[in-house]
Amino acid sequence: MRHDVVEKNIGLMGVLIIVVISLGGLAEIVPLMFSPKIVEPAEGIRPYSALELEGRDIYIREGCYNCHSQMIRPFRAETERYGHYSLAGESVYDRPFQFGSKRTGPDLARVGGRYSDEWHRIHLIRPRDLVPESNMPGYPWLENRLVNHERTPRKLRALRALGHPYTDEEIAGAAAAVEGRTEMEALIAYLQGLGTNLQGRR
Repeated sequence: MRHDVVEKNIGLMGVLIIVVISLGGLAEIVPLMFSPKIVEPAEGIRPYSALELEGRDIYIREGCYNCHSQMIRPFRAETERYGHYSLAGESVYDRPFQFGSKRTGPDLARVGGRYSDEWHRIHLIRPRDLVPESNMPGYPWLENRLVNHERTPRKLRALRALGHPYTDEEIAGAAAAVEGRTEMEALIAYLQGLGTNLQGRR
Protein backbone atom coordinates (compact mmCIF):
# COMPACT_ATOMS: atom_id res chain seq x y z
CA MET A 1 0.00 0.00 0.00
CA ARG A 2 1.37 3.39 -0.97
CA HIS A 3 2.21 5.73 1.89
CA ASP A 4 0.53 8.77 0.34
CA VAL A 5 -2.79 6.87 0.07
CA VAL A 6 -2.77 6.24 3.83
CA GLU A 7 -1.79 9.81 4.66
CA LYS A 8 -4.64 11.26 2.59
CA ASN A 9 -7.32 8.97 4.03
CA ILE A 10 -7.75 9.79 7.73
CA GLY A 11 -10.22 6.95 8.30
CA LEU A 12 -7.86 4.36 6.87
CA MET A 13 -4.97 5.84 8.84
CA GLY A 14 -7.00 5.63 12.05
CA VAL A 15 -7.84 1.95 11.45
CA LEU A 16 -4.21 1.08 10.70
CA ILE A 17 -2.99 2.92 13.81
CA ILE A 18 -5.43 0.94 15.96
CA VAL A 19 -4.29 -2.34 14.36
CA VAL A 20 -0.59 -1.56 14.94
CA ILE A 21 -1.14 -0.49 18.56
CA SER A 22 -3.28 -3.58 19.24
CA LEU A 23 -0.69 -5.95 17.81
CA GLY A 24 2.12 -4.23 19.72
CA GLY A 25 0.13 -4.34 22.96
CA LEU A 26 -0.69 -8.03 22.52
CA ALA A 27 2.96 -8.82 21.78
CA GLU A 28 3.93 -7.26 25.12
CA ILE A 29 1.03 -8.36 27.32
CA VAL A 30 0.23 -11.94 26.23
CA PRO A 31 3.67 -13.44 27.04
CA LEU A 32 3.46 -11.94 30.55
CA MET A 33 0.16 -13.73 31.15
CA PHE A 34 1.98 -17.05 30.91
CA SER A 35 5.15 -16.11 32.77
CA PRO A 36 5.46 -17.96 36.12
CA LYS A 37 7.14 -14.88 37.64
CA ILE A 38 3.98 -12.88 36.98
CA VAL A 39 1.12 -15.31 37.60
CA GLU A 40 2.53 -17.49 40.39
CA PRO A 41 3.22 -16.31 43.94
CA ALA A 42 6.82 -15.53 44.83
CA GLU A 43 8.46 -17.81 47.36
CA GLY A 44 6.90 -17.34 50.80
CA ILE A 45 3.86 -15.37 49.57
CA ARG A 46 0.55 -16.54 51.01
CA PRO A 47 -3.00 -15.21 50.79
CA TYR A 48 -4.09 -12.70 53.41
CA SER A 49 -5.54 -14.02 56.66
CA ALA A 50 -9.17 -13.13 57.36
CA LEU A 51 -8.18 -10.20 59.60
CA GLU A 52 -5.54 -8.94 57.15
CA LEU A 53 -8.05 -9.15 54.30
CA GLU A 54 -10.54 -7.03 56.24
CA GLY A 55 -7.73 -4.58 57.01
CA ARG A 56 -6.82 -4.38 53.34
CA ASP A 57 -10.43 -3.55 52.47
CA ILE A 58 -10.37 -0.77 55.07
CA TYR A 59 -7.06 0.50 53.62
CA ILE A 60 -8.75 0.75 50.22
CA ARG A 61 -12.01 2.19 51.60
CA GLU A 62 -10.20 4.97 53.46
CA GLY A 63 -8.16 5.90 50.38
CA CYS A 64 -4.73 5.16 51.85
CA TYR A 65 -3.50 4.25 48.36
CA ASN A 66 -4.00 7.87 47.30
CA CYS A 67 -0.88 8.87 49.24
CA HIS A 68 1.03 5.60 49.74
CA SER A 69 2.40 3.38 47.02
CA GLN A 70 3.29 -0.28 47.53
CA MET A 71 5.89 -0.66 44.82
CA ILE A 72 9.61 -0.28 45.38
CA ARG A 73 11.41 0.39 42.13
CA PRO A 74 14.81 -1.22 41.46
CA PHE A 75 16.82 1.92 42.12
CA ARG A 76 19.48 2.23 44.79
CA ALA A 77 17.79 5.25 46.39
CA GLU A 78 14.62 3.23 46.87
CA THR A 79 16.07 -0.12 47.90
CA GLU A 80 18.31 1.51 50.52
CA ARG A 81 15.34 3.30 52.03
CA TYR A 82 12.57 0.73 51.69
CA GLY A 83 14.21 -2.66 51.13
CA HIS A 84 14.26 -5.18 48.29
CA TYR A 85 12.54 -3.98 45.13
CA SER A 86 9.00 -5.22 44.54
CA LEU A 87 8.42 -8.47 42.67
CA ALA A 88 5.39 -9.20 40.50
CA GLY A 89 4.88 -12.48 42.38
CA GLU A 90 4.26 -10.54 45.61
CA SER A 91 1.00 -9.15 44.26
CA VAL A 92 -0.73 -12.23 42.88
CA TYR A 93 -3.19 -12.19 45.80
CA ASP A 94 -3.88 -8.44 45.54
CA ARG A 95 -7.16 -7.62 43.84
CA PRO A 96 -6.79 -4.79 42.96
CA PHE A 97 -3.02 -4.39 43.28
CA GLN A 98 -1.77 -1.46 45.34
CA PHE A 99 1.31 -0.47 43.31
CA GLY A 100 0.35 3.20 43.12
CA SER A 101 2.52 6.00 41.86
CA LYS A 102 1.97 8.78 44.37
CA ARG A 103 4.09 9.16 47.46
CA THR A 104 2.75 11.94 49.59
CA GLY A 105 3.63 9.47 52.34
CA PRO A 106 6.32 6.78 52.28
CA ASP A 107 6.02 3.53 50.34
CA LEU A 108 4.46 0.80 52.50
CA ALA A 109 5.53 -2.33 50.61
CA ARG A 110 7.94 -3.34 53.41
CA VAL A 111 6.41 -1.57 56.42
CA GLY A 112 5.44 -4.81 58.20
CA GLY A 113 7.29 -5.29 61.47
CA ARG A 114 9.12 -1.94 61.34
CA TYR A 115 6.91 -0.43 64.04
CA SER A 116 4.92 -1.84 66.93
CA ASP A 117 1.14 -2.25 66.88
CA GLU A 118 0.89 0.57 69.41
CA TRP A 119 2.95 2.87 67.17
CA HIS A 120 0.55 2.22 64.30
CA ARG A 121 -2.47 2.78 66.55
CA ILE A 122 -1.23 6.18 67.74
CA HIS A 123 -0.10 7.11 64.24
CA LEU A 124 -3.50 6.28 62.75
CA ILE A 125 -5.33 8.27 65.45
CA ARG A 126 -3.03 11.34 65.66
CA PRO A 127 -0.18 11.10 63.14
CA ARG A 128 1.56 14.28 64.31
CA ASP A 129 2.04 12.86 67.80
CA LEU A 130 4.73 10.64 66.26
CA VAL A 131 5.71 12.47 63.08
CA PRO A 132 5.36 16.23 63.69
CA GLU A 133 5.85 17.16 60.02
CA SER A 134 3.21 14.68 58.78
CA ASN A 135 0.25 15.94 56.76
CA MET A 136 -1.59 12.62 57.08
CA PRO A 137 -5.15 12.85 58.44
CA GLY A 138 -6.15 10.90 61.52
CA TYR A 139 -8.52 7.95 61.47
CA PRO A 140 -9.78 7.80 65.10
CA TRP A 141 -13.15 6.28 64.15
CA LEU A 142 -11.46 3.00 63.25
CA GLU A 143 -11.06 2.27 66.96
CA ASN A 144 -14.81 2.39 67.49
CA ARG A 145 -16.03 0.39 64.50
CA LEU A 146 -16.17 -3.39 64.53
CA VAL A 147 -15.38 -5.47 61.48
CA ASN A 148 -18.52 -6.92 59.89
CA HIS A 149 -17.64 -10.57 60.50
CA GLU A 150 -20.66 -11.90 58.61
CA ARG A 151 -19.22 -10.76 55.27
CA THR A 152 -15.73 -12.21 55.76
CA PRO A 153 -16.46 -15.83 54.74
CA ARG A 154 -18.17 -14.59 51.57
CA LYS A 155 -15.05 -12.60 50.68
CA LEU A 156 -12.81 -15.64 51.11
CA ARG A 157 -15.15 -17.80 49.04
CA ALA A 158 -15.17 -15.22 46.23
CA LEU A 159 -11.38 -15.02 46.28
CA ARG A 160 -11.09 -18.81 46.24
CA ALA A 161 -13.21 -18.81 43.08
CA LEU A 162 -10.58 -16.49 41.58
CA GLY A 163 -7.78 -18.89 42.46
CA HIS A 164 -6.71 -17.94 45.99
CA PRO A 165 -5.90 -21.16 47.89
CA TYR A 166 -8.19 -20.72 50.89
CA THR A 167 -9.18 -24.00 52.52
CA ASP A 168 -12.66 -24.97 53.71
CA GLU A 169 -11.37 -24.69 57.29
CA GLU A 170 -10.08 -21.14 56.73
CA ILE A 171 -13.39 -20.07 55.24
CA ALA A 172 -15.38 -21.74 58.01
CA GLY A 173 -13.28 -20.02 60.67
CA ALA A 174 -13.13 -16.62 59.00
CA ALA A 175 -16.09 -15.09 60.83
CA ALA A 176 -14.78 -16.17 64.23
CA ALA A 177 -11.30 -14.88 63.36
CA VAL A 178 -12.56 -11.32 62.97
CA GLU A 179 -15.62 -11.25 65.25
CA GLY A 180 -15.30 -8.55 67.90
CA ARG A 181 -12.18 -7.07 66.27
CA THR A 182 -12.08 -3.37 65.50
CA GLU A 183 -11.33 -1.88 62.11
CA MET A 184 -8.20 -0.40 63.70
CA GLU A 185 -6.97 -3.88 64.63
CA ALA A 186 -7.70 -5.15 61.14
CA LEU A 187 -5.86 -2.30 59.43
CA ILE A 188 -2.85 -2.72 61.72
CA ALA A 189 -2.80 -6.47 61.00
CA TYR A 190 -2.73 -5.69 57.28
CA LEU A 191 0.07 -3.13 57.65
CA GLN A 192 2.11 -5.45 59.86
CA GLY A 193 1.99 -8.15 57.21
CA LEU A 194 3.20 -6.01 54.31
CA GLY A 195 6.52 -7.29 53.00
CA THR A 196 7.17 -9.70 55.86
CA ASN A 197 7.08 -12.73 53.57
CA LEU A 198 10.15 -11.45 51.75
CA GLN A 199 12.13 -10.05 54.65
CA GLY A 200 14.91 -12.55 53.98
CA ARG A 201 15.64 -10.56 50.80
CA ARG A 202 16.05 -7.21 52.56
